[in-house]
Amino acid sequence: MAWAATSPADKERFICIYPAYLNNKKTIAEGRRIPMDKAIENPTSTEIQDVCAAIGLNVLVEKNKLYPREWNRDVQYRGRVRVQLKLEDGNPCLPQFPTRKSVMLYAAETIPKLKTRTQKMGGSDQNLQPGEGGKKGKGKKKK
Repeated sequence: MAWAATSPADKERFICIYPAYLNNKKTIAEGRRIPMDKAIENPTSTEIQDVCAAIGLNVLVEKNKLYPREWNRDVQYRGRVRVQLKLEDGNPCLPQFPTRKSVMLYAAETIPKLKTRTQKMGGSDQNLQPGEGGKKGKGKKKK
């Protein structure tokens, strides 16, 4: 029972949230931990950190950590976020987030509203105009 002797406020006792926990592209066997209808597409550790820090949770990002079940070693899938849930006395830091699942659900709900997400979605449609991009040059050449 060595863990019982350490304080809940120690950095080693912060909960870990990997992006795979919130990813709707993953199955439960691949590491998703929230329902599919609440999960989001390809979250990053920095997005999770931004959302958790904005509400006042004590957050630590470990960029070089990789989720053990993640087969893809790309930079996009790296990182984990450590979040402090409990104070020294064992009470939750924020009463609305008593469990790790409550933090994960809040992050999944809030990340799509981030400016970086909304700008990416809106900016991609501007370049395409109707009627453009038809044939790609297959067939006979005109003489």
